[in-house]
Amino acid sequence: MTGDPLELKYKQDGEEAKEIAKYLPYFPFKGIDRFYDIGGFLCQPEIFQKIVNIFVERYETIGVDVIAGLDARGFILGPPIALAMKKPFVMMRKEGKMPNTVKSPGYDVEYGKRSGLTVQRDKIKEGDRVLIIDDLVATGGTLSSAISLVKMLGGTVVECACVVELKCFIDPPEDSGMPSRKKTFEKLGISDVRIWGLISEDLLTNEACLPEDYVDDGEGH
Repeated sequence: MTGDPLELKYKQDGEEAKEIAKYLPYFPFKGIDRFYDIGGFLCQPEIFQKIVNIFVERYETIGVDVIAGLDARGFILGPPIALAMKKPFVMMRKEGKMPNTVKSPGYDVEYGKRSGLTVQRDKIKEGDRVLIIDDLVATGGTLSSAISLVKMLGGTVVECACVVELKCFIDPPEDSGMPSRKKTFEKLGISDVRIWGLISEDLLTNEACLPEDYVDDGEGH
């Protein structure tokens, strides 16, 4: 969109993204061929700081009131961004993890179905402009639950921001068997909410070096 202040500096898969993508390896994990691991850049302070700076510069002048991080990796990315912007950080957690909460509807994710997200009462107030942060967006199931929760509380979602956006889930062919994020958002009436990812799967070609006895079940071996 011409003149859009959010599009003037950092673009998806731009030069900064190409540098950061080198530190995002993928693994086979729990039946998923490519599980993208943000642990790669968390071990690189300069790269982690660069990501935080990019998000801060993108959002610091558009009137954000609250930054909400999604369980669990949004809790890693959200706080340093919130501190730099001097905004409150709010956790959106799975059910049963916090006291005094309100809950959104359940949702589907790439690898199963989940109950709704929760947030503590009065952390998001009517009229608040909320920036939602997560590490990766795939089917948009978790995001749709978070967006619904913000709207239920009377807030407005400024944007949903992530380090990685898997574009293959935006609107896949009918015969692919893949869930469509576009259709999910349309069904829930949240198509007006924008998603911005710094990096798409097009740049993520760094396959992790794995031992011969690697098992992708999520357990320690």
